[in-house]
Amino acid sequence: MNKTRVMYMGNWIKKHGVTLLLVAVMLVGAGFISYPTFSDWWNSFHQSRAVASYVEAVSQMDPEENARLLAEAEEYNRGLLELSNQWAMSDDRKESYEKLLSVNGSDIMGYISIDKIGVKLPIHHGTEESVLQVAIGHLEETSLPVGGPGTHCVVSGHRGLPSARLFTDLDKMVVGDQFTLSVLGREMTYEVDQIVTVLPTEMEELLITPGKDYCTLMTCTPYGINTHRLLVRGKRIENPVKQEAAETAAAVQPDETGWQLPVPVFVSAPLATLGLLLIIFLIRMLMRLMNSNNKGKTDQKHKQEDE
Repeated sequence: MNKTRVMYMGNWIKKHGVTLLLVAVMLVGAGFISYPTFSDWWNSFHQSRAVASYVEAVSQMDPEENARLLAEAEEYNRGLLELSNQWAMSDDRKESYEKLLSVNGSDIMGYISIDKIGVKLPIHHGTEESVLQVAIGHLEETSLPVGGPGTHCVVSGHRGLPSARLFTDLDKMVVGDQFTLSVLGREMTYEVDQIVTVLPTEMEELLITPGKDYCTLMTCTPYGINTHRLLVRGKRIENPVKQEAAETAAAVQPDETGWQLPVPVFVSAPLATLGLLLIIFLIRMLMRLMNSNNKGKTDQKHKQEDE
C-alpha cells in the first residue's frame, strides 16, 4: 500500500512539476517584492518605539540631571570653537563625546522630525555604518544638537536602503521647509536656508559660523550613484505655536498596546492582490491533490475487492 502511494505521489509530482515550480517562483518573487516595503515598515516601527522610549526616559529624568547633560553638551560645543582643526578628534575627546547627551546609557542623543518627508528618526552618536543602516547619525566632529550661537550640528542618513526609508526623500526639501530637533526635552526648529551638493572631501559648508545656529542634514547623491553629498542646511528659528506641535506629536503616538500606528505600506493593492491569487491557487492545488489521493485510494480498494 505504501509503495503504491509513493508511486502515485511520484507520478503526481511528475505530472504537475511545472506547476509546482511556477508556484515556487511566484512565492519567491512575492517575497522579493514585499521585502523592501515590509522591512521599511518594520524598521519604522522600531524607530518609532526608540523615539517613544527616549521621550519617556527624558520625562522621568531628574531636572538637575537634565540640566547637567545640556550644560556639558554646551561646554563641548564651546570647545569646538577653540580647536585649530575641527575635524581632528583625539581619542580622549571621542571617548568624552560618546558619553554626552546619553540618557540611561543609550547612544540616542535625541530625534529629528521632518514633516515634509514624513520621518521621525532617532539620532545616534557617530556615523558608523551599523548606525546608518537603521537610523540617523550625528557627525561627531560637529556641534552637538543643543543649539545656540556659534553651533553647526550635522546629522547624516542613507538614501535608498531596501530596509529603511531614512533620508531617501531628502532631495524633496526646498528652501523654507522646516524640521525639528528634540534633545532632552529641548525643541529646536530649523528653517532650510541653503541646499548645496558637494564632493565628500569638501567640508567648508559644514564649518561653524560665528554667531549662527545651523543644522545640516546630509545624505548621498545622486540616488543610487552616491558620488556626492547633498547638504540641506537649516537656520534656527522660533518654535511654532504649541498647538501645531501637539497635533504633530499626536499623529505618531503609539496606541494603548504600545504599537505604533503607521501606514501599512506593505499591504499595497498590487501585492495584496498577488497574495490573494497565490492563496486561492494553492488551495485549489491542495484540493486537487486531496481529491486525486482519495480517488487513488478508492481505485486501489476496488482493485483489491475485484481480486
